[in-house]
Amino acid sequence: MRRKQDHSSQSFVLIDLDGTLVDPAPGIIGSVQHALREIGAETPPAEELGWVIGPPLRETFAKLLTESADVEAAVTLYREVYGNGALFKATPYNGIFEALGALQSRGYTLFLCTAKPVPFARRVIDHFGFSEYFTALYGAELDGTFDDKGELIAHILASHSLSASSGCMVGDRANDTLAARRNGMRSIGVTWGYGSHEELRENGVTILCEQVSELPGSIEAILKVGLAKNPNPVL
Repeated sequence: MRRKQDHSSQSFVLIDLDGTLVDPAPGIIGSVQHALREIGAETPPAEELGWVIGPPLRETFAKLLTESADVEAAVTLYREVYGNGALFKATPYNGIFEALGALQSRGYTLFLCTAKPVPFARRVIDHFGFSEYFTALYGAELDGTFDDKGELIAHILASHSLSASSGCMVGDRANDTLAARRNGMRSIGVTWGYGSHEELRENGVTILCEQVSELPGSIEAILKVGLAKNPNPVL
């Protein structure tokens, strides 16, 4: 974590990791299946587990396991595999580096904002070459602190003295859009990830972005063209 800086007068963007910067399906889904098998739980096929990408891990296992099952044991089993290399079984989306470069060149301050624990997020960001685009990386802690993305966004805003009206959240799932809305921020729902149009629209997204190449323009639209008086219209 970098030291506190004051970016209150500068436009900023909070950007999700999984389903927004990279497609992490093989690593995340494979690790979830491993944990379920090891704990003796029913293990759905990979094609039925796309929904596990995005939400906090404990929340995911609470839905997958019976009430008597040990969620923390499942989380530990998951992390043993994921941290041992499965986190690199991901693919950056085509054009995402160019989009980040364009945002950076336009003067936006970029922060990573992910439900993934910081140690794992940092390894992924460093491995794929995203680090140079971000002023700071923020995520959940291993003990579950900031699993709630709304609390994480509030922490980022406070840590950098940011005004919610000066930035937006970019992500592919409901937890991104809802967290932004709770903090009075606008959000961009990217449709190349794992959240459906319906999921994003029903959970407070400001606008949808259909193509990676359109992301800089979408951000420009809601931060520069006067949607501040109505931060949550769906366009």
